Amino acid sequence: MYLKDEGKIWLATSGDGERVWLEPSMANRHGMIAGATGTGKTVTLKVIAESFSEMGVPTFIADVKGDVSGMCVPGSENKHIRRSIDTMNIQNFNYTGYPVRFFDVYGKMGIPVRTTISEMGPELLARLLELSDVQAGVLRIVFRVADDNGLLLLDLKDLREMVRFVGDNAADLKLQYGNVTSQSLGAIQRALLTLEDEGGDIFFGEPALSLSDWFAYSSDGRGAMNILECGELFGHPLLYSTFLLWMLSELYELLPEAGDLEKPKIAFFFDEAHLLFRDAPKALLDKIEQVVRLIRSKGVSVWFITQSPSDIPESVLGQIGNRVQHALRAYTPNEQKALRYAARSFRPNPAFDTERALQEVGVGEAIISVLDVKGTPSITYRANILPPKSSMNAAEEKYFAAVMNADPLKAKYMTAIDRESAYEKISAEREKIAAEEAKEAEEEAKRAEKESKLTKKSSSSRSSSSRSSGRKRQSAVGKTVSSAANSFGREMGRQIVRGLFGTFKR
Repeated sequence: MYLKDEGKIWLATSGDGERVWLEPSMANRHGMIAGATGTGKTVTLKVIAESFSEMGVPTFIADVKGDVSGMCVPGSENKHIRRSIDTMNIQNFNYTGYPVRFFDVYGKMGIPVRTTISEMGPELLARLLELSDVQAGVLRIVFRVADDNGLLLLDLKDLREMVRFVGDNAADLKLQYGNVTSQSLGAIQRALLTLEDEGGDIFFGEPALSLSDWFAYSSDGRGAMNILECGELFGHPLLYSTFLLWMLSELYELLPEAGDLEKPKIAFFFDEAHLLFRDAPKALLDKIEQVVRLIRSKGVSVWFITQSPSDIPESVLGQIGNRVQHALRAYTPNEQKALRYAARSFRPNPAFDTERALQEVGVGEAIISVLDVKGTPSITYRANILPPKSSMNAAEEKYFAAVMNADPLKAKYMTAIDRESAYEKISAEREKIAAEEAKEAEEEAKRAEKESKLTKKSSSSRSSSSRSSGRKRQSAVGKTVSSAANSFGREMGRQIVRGLFGTFKR
């Protein structure tokens, strides 16, 4: 609950009645909401997101279980919420819905979300395709050839065509870009087919999502909640985690440096955050750490929602200043180790044993440590989380329809388009060159037929002519890219530039 008089977020109340505050100016030091399934993580997420909205901060929320969608609907009274209101002495508590926008990669439960191959870049795409280091290196070459020539890769067929072109002209490209093996190119093509068979092709295309559309506000100044419906997407964990990482990297590239702000520009909630780090190579982990560290200076508050702090690498965990830890179960040796790890990540409180408290806290109760106004970790609290004002249940279909029909983004993103791009350009040039070579071969055959009646000297001349023709056909290979590049170069106005994650910089 955001209290304007205090200028803070009232997050929870300890057993002795002391309020636990989240400082908006420290929210961009990022946060973590952890705990076992069913211990109240979603309620905590809702309370924090509602408070951000009330202070005019837009949010992005990945809704894996579908229960976040109810934030567009006012909550309703029940005995548990009433008990919380009374015991915490919450004044002027009013149930309310919040300004919500629904997004869905598959376009079923929200505005379709797409990006282009060029915008995602080779680094994240290599992870999505589960390529080896060598194969990822070849994919970078494919992108570099396209980028250097101003060729936009919009969808999977564009990339497949570009991979084919690089393979056809590997010898010509070797001196400038390095060796490209047919085995690596074949592996990339197979991975692209697998991704397409799994439905991943629906994610790539146009119109591509512009994250600037997230920065929306209601008429009363509340920040919009951009909720991504992830029920179906979560069935493909690698696509889910790569997609959200792309969004975070896009925010990093989009926003200018802002320094220390009174409140974040936007808050990003990453549910099931452990998937982001699962099997990620060290090079990618280093870049994730770098983005998390640097993005706070651009006014972005990132919240990782997971079961245990041990799910997050220490290098990233060290960047998280605000922590809400719900109950943990410790039945197995690994769970006991994770429990001790979680307890040690909090500043000790002499009033209770943190490790023991983490096993005792009930649903809606948590161990909390936040940063004060000076950026110093507070003493650890054992406290009850405030109740949310919006509905605890998933939104009914009629609410989805009402929100969707009123959303101006529907007209912008609902209909997919497939404009002329690398596939069409390269294919057209390949067909043109093939037609020219066929015509040349036909003329050569006619000349050969005539020359067969001439002298040996004429035959020798014919051989020389044939070699010259071969050189001409070989030089025509470059026409494919150069002609396409001329068209896209005029359209782009500049060479493609890539950011920290290899994503497209606008």
